[in-house]
Amino acid sequence: MGDAGVPVVVGLDNGGTSNNATVLTADGRFLVDGLLEIPSAVGAGPQAAIEALARALDGALAHTGVPRELVRAVGLDTPGPASADGVISSRGSTNFAQPAWHGFDVRGALQRRLNLPVVYLNDGNAAALYAHHVHFGAEATARSSVSAIVGTGLGGGIVVDGRVVTGAAGMAGEFGHVHIPLAGLLAPGQPEPRCACGFVGDAESVASLTAIRRNLLPYWLTRHPGHPLAAEPAGRAATLVRGYAERGDELAREVFAQQAAALGRLFTIAANFTDPHAYFVGGGVVEAQPQFRDWFLATVREHTVLRAEQVAVATFALVPERDMAGARGVAIAALEALRSGAVATPAMPTT
Repeated sequence: MGDAGVPVVVGLDNGGTSNNATVLTADGRFLVDGLLEIPSAVGAGPQAAIEALARALDGALAHTGVPRELVRAVGLDTPGPASADGVISSRGSTNFAQPAWHGFDVRGALQRRLNLPVVYLNDGNAAALYAHHVHFGAEATARSSVSAIVGTGLGGGIVVDGRVVTGAAGMAGEFGHVHIPLAGLLAPGQPEPRCACGFVGDAESVASLTAIRRNLLPYWLTRHPGHPLAAEPAGRAATLVRGYAERGDELAREVFAQQAAALGRLFTIAANFTDPHAYFVGGGVVEAQPQFRDWFLATVREHTVLRAEQVAVATFALVPERDMAGARGVAIAALEALRSGAVATPAMPTT
């Protein structure tokens, strides 16, 4: 339960099917230990989704026993692409495919609905911020990191001195659409991978669930005729690959070895742009048995080419508690915005 009189911020993680919420006290304590989910209603359009976010906030406060008047700000994250201010791109993502979402100011709409300051990040940036603060703790504001979040697509984030780099248009850290070298990555006769965005050979075209379905699995099934996954529909087969890889299946390990190598090449590029203290990998690909998870991270590191000086200071780690990372990361961003004066503290109600 919440401490009486202690101000809080609320973090809201919006997804295609669910909203997850958390509560963070002004002195840096999370009051929610696990997932606190309700349906997101994204498919019903923007207005229904805003109401669902408001219900998620009310539910988090009821769960923690915190009165609403103690909420000083709200953090919101959604899947991208969106501007730094939370305006959904006119080229909508999978979650925001309906025309009503294109150009919709989700941050502004929620701020008006709640009458509270709302701080926005995309979900990859929010998870990256949480990983950074958990890993570095008290030293977070003096460290830098890059994160790659592997899901349906490939998201991520850049954190410098404890703050997310959002970019002028809000598109910084979109690692999925960075082109990576394909020479030596593809097997003999393997077609060049294509991304849903239209690029050929970007990181998402190899390191994502969509890449498994569209690019990797169709090729590797030709190399392993008679594999059980050949009898499954393409979408289901793609989701089953990880389980096979955990059991040491040769085809599945080939698929994930290519994904890990692609992330290593991506991190090699990042090393020459930002030279971070840490490289984080998150998403469904690492929500697996420890032996597979450790192998995957080690393979990413093996394919990340660093100079000796960088090797001496850089670390590789997993994004912790991925299901809660978005809500917690954006709550941290909201609290930082309050502390820095970037958002105004709402006026206290008169008695």
